[in-house]
Amino acid sequence: MSAPLHGGRAIARRLSAHGVSKLFTLSGGHLFSIYDGCREQGIDIVDTRHEQSAAFAAEGWAKATRELGVCALTAGPGVTNGLSAVASAQANSSPVLVLGGRAPAGRWGQGSLQEIDHVPVVRPLTKLARTASSPDEIPALVDEAVRTALTPPMGPVFLDFPLDHVFSELSTSDGLDDVPAAPEPLAAPDSPDLDRAAELLRASERPVVMAGSGLYWARGEDALRRLCDEVEVPVFLNGLARGCVPADHPAFYSRARGKALREADVALVIGVPMDFRLGFGQSFGEETEVVLIGSNAPEARPPRAVAAELWGSVPDALERLREGSAGKADHSRWLSELTAEENDRRVTEDEERSDERAPLHPMRIYHELGTMLARDAMVIGDGGDFVSYAGRVVESYSPGCWMDPGPYG
Repeated sequence: MSAPLHGGRAIARRLSAHGVSKLFTLSGGHLFSIYDGCREQGIDIVDTRHEQSAAFAAEGWAKATRELGVCALTAGPGVTNGLSAVASAQANSSPVLVLGGRAPAGRWGQGSLQEIDHVPVVRPLTKLARTASSPDEIPALVDEAVRTALTPPMGPVFLDFPLDHVFSELSTSDGLDDVPAAPEPLAAPDSPDLDRAAELLRASERPVVMAGSGLYWARGEDALRRLCDEVEVPVFLNGLARGCVPADHPAFYSRARGKALREADVALVIGVPMDFRLGFGQSFGEETEVVLIGSNAPEARPPRAVAAELWGSVPDALERLREGSAGKADHSRWLSELTAEENDRRVTEDEERSDERAPLHPMRIYHELGTMLARDAMVIGDGGDFVSYAGRVVESYSPGCWMDPGPYG
């Protein structure tokens, strides 16, 4: 005799259909039915010591795999304990599904254990925040949440499930194990802006690429490397984009960024906002023609004028720019200038890297660590000035090797 198809099992079966293999959590009574379902579906339950850790682990999984990260937080303080991680996922565009326990709907407002309406609290931090109104609604709600989290701009979503709903049976199991349709691919940018950007790049004598986490999420690293190889454009990376062009690639630069952005005649800004990390747009020279490239247009307009905006499939946009840059200008002088600047700055850092005084300088610590790390080692940056030194000294050679905390810190 098969086990009753309660709401918790329905949640797990839809998660499994979407390819979810890990659930991060701190065990809580409101979630037991979900755990039952996950065990039956072969979804690994990773138990943590605190809900904040569970939610951050879900974001970490999303960052490392570029897939959906899922956590389950018990009702009340369990959900509120995870809010910092949800805010981080929002700032990083990390696709994270947060499953919340919830006091029983049948006794709502009567003072059940850990009773609080999470949705108004969580809504400002998420793309979607909903409460299941019945057991039968659960499968479609999970599908909608997963689809929303993975649709650019990606980000966190939240669902909570009243205790009586997840322990009640569904009226039907139809479609519970159906494999969901693949999301529609983003269209290639096709506008006068694309022609304008290609024309600017083709005529440029001092081009530069500044790429960030949006390049990583869009899986644009192969297209970017092809562009770099053929157009000979120097590349600077921040955030999760570190490693999308290996640190030993001829096009990769890091120390000369100030000079490059300030003196470039054309800058391709890929998947990175003009926030504090780019001086709110002031890192670029007044005459620099800026081309914005990303999966989707941001809600806020950029803080400075731009020459072109390419929104849609980032790999396709980069391929189109590569194809349109045939007959480009000679960049050898520009590359020589940046290489000289890069080398000069590395020499200046030698004193800090070899400083033997106590307490040890962060640059010395990370320099020594960098000599021992494997090429594919994954490095997790925490925050503050200490990690800023790691960003300078610890090199990245493949996508996903640098787990950047992002703008939320």
